[in-house]
Amino acid sequence: MLNQNVTQVDELKSQPRDALWLVKFIDTYQKLSTDNLQLLADVYHQDIIFIDPMHQLAGFEQLKNYFNKLYQKLSYCEFKIEQVIAQDSEAAIYWQMSFQHPRLNSGEIVTVQGSSHLKGDGDKVIYHRDYLDLGAMLYEQLPFFGRVIRWLKNRAVTE
Repeated sequence: MLNQNVTQVDELKSQPRDALWLVKFIDTYQKLSTDNLQLLADVYHQDIIFIDPMHQLAGFEQLKNYFNKLYQKLSYCEFKIEQVIAQDSEAAIYWQMSFQHPRLNSGEIVTVQGSSHLKGDGDKVIYHRDYLDLGAMLYEQLPFFGRVIRWLKNRAVTE
């Protein structure tokens, strides 16, 4: 089993060839931007199942369209991989995503912690499920809802 704090992706490259899909995934996400979304084709299987708190997608075309729409609305997006736990053809990746959207958080950068459960098939990812706090990512960043949610959280703590 591989359990590493991955700031040095090169250490993963010395792992068995079976982990190549994971190395490609990490390399890609650490440099992914609106200018290079075509890199996703090197990482994801044609029959990818992708699940996050808002969507469940089947197939690479759906995933590609989702990322295209998502990244068009962002001014900035960066992933920092914090930890990788891998065994055989599965991995859990713990990450931090920082992004900037003109309508969220007054246009300032938002940072969210999350994790991904991945399954590899050959040299590509066939299953990708993200776990993250959708409230922290989206709802709390909206002008009206953000104030209401913060008020509710404060009330829950003080009572």
